[in-house]
Amino acid sequence: MTADQSPMLLTGNHAVAWAARRARPQVVPVYPITPQTPILELITDFHAAGDFEAEILTPESEHSVLSACIPASLAGSRVFTATASQGLLLMHELLHYASGARAPIVMANVNRTVASPWAFWPDQTDSLAQRDTGWIQYYVETAQEALDTVLHAFRVAEQVSLPAMINLDAFYVSHALEPVQVPSQELVDGYLPPYAPEHRLDIGIGSSWGNVVSAEMFNGHRQAIGQAMTRALTVTQEADREWGERTGRSHGLLERYRCDGAHAVIVTMGSMCGTARVAVDALRDAGHAVGLLKVRLFRPLPVQALRVALAGVPDVVVLDRNHSPGAGGILHQELRSALYGVEAPPRVHGILAGVGGVNVSPESIVAIVRGATGNVPAVESSWAR
Repeated sequence: MTADQSPMLLTGNHAVAWAARRARPQVVPVYPITPQTPILELITDFHAAGDFEAEILTPESEHSVLSACIPASLAGSRVFTATASQGLLLMHELLHYASGARAPIVMANVNRTVASPWAFWPDQTDSLAQRDTGWIQYYVETAQEALDTVLHAFRVAEQVSLPAMINLDAFYVSHALEPVQVPSQELVDGYLPPYAPEHRLDIGIGSSWGNVVSAEMFNGHRQAIGQAMTRALTVTQEADREWGERTGRSHGLLERYRCDGAHAVIVTMGSMCGTARVAVDALRDAGHAVGLLKVRLFRPLPVQALRVALAGVPDVVVLDRNHSPGAGGILHQELRSALYGVEAPPRVHGILAGVGGVNVSPESIVAIVRGATGNVPAVESSWAR
């Protein structure tokens, strides 16, 4: 800990709210939905106490929330919001609009099962179903990482002019208490300069958004979004490096845990990484060379970093807390695509583990790894037993 940080006992949701406070957004449209509601509640507490100067809007739905975020961002305001599950799905068409408008909105999404049937458990299908909307996507493991990543996201989104989504698992992260180092306002102000876009809706500039364009113009616009996504890889690393210099905490695009000399590597995202670490330690203690590769940035997918991190590894076991009917585990299929064409690729085993919030213990991960390694993997993901 440095002198310009203070220890607090916070849930993941409250850590997100503290990050939003420190980022000094000017407009915050929000709508409550379980299990995201505590983010909204703490932000409004800050506002009532005079510690949060943003304009807080409470529209009638999540669709209206993002409808308010987009013009506020295009007018030159720093914008933050938060949602979960069905709320994110209701925003779907506007997620596309936000990225197409190059509006650097930052949104926290608390990963929760999508209906139907109705449930409230951790499941990442809600955000992964939005992977083609043009939003930068981060997946965090802890409350501390949630706080840090919200601040990273503002820095990156505003540099590349794309919206960013920070995803944290329901309850395992959103409602679990843990010690968090909260940076001072001065530290964050030095890291995150005021948002002052060159292009904005201003009668003095005369710009406009959303007009009808030709096929060629639309094609070029999509290419520009792709280029911005590519640039986001470098900008994310730069933002993380500087944050590490200021706070002593660096997270990276990926995180390797006990991967040196590993014969098998577990790949997963979010809160399951903590459980996987315990499993890796148990396997190492039993004489099995197993490591963990945590995927923190999912969009843009860090393909080259994944290839380097898994070079020479015989077996990769992907644990997916999501399900794409007809395709299986989304991270499994993305990783297979990323590794396609590499020399001597690893055997990639896809396991649907924790879908719908089903508990995945360290012991079950140990059993999954032992059962998968050395076998010929199936193209399809298999369900954890």
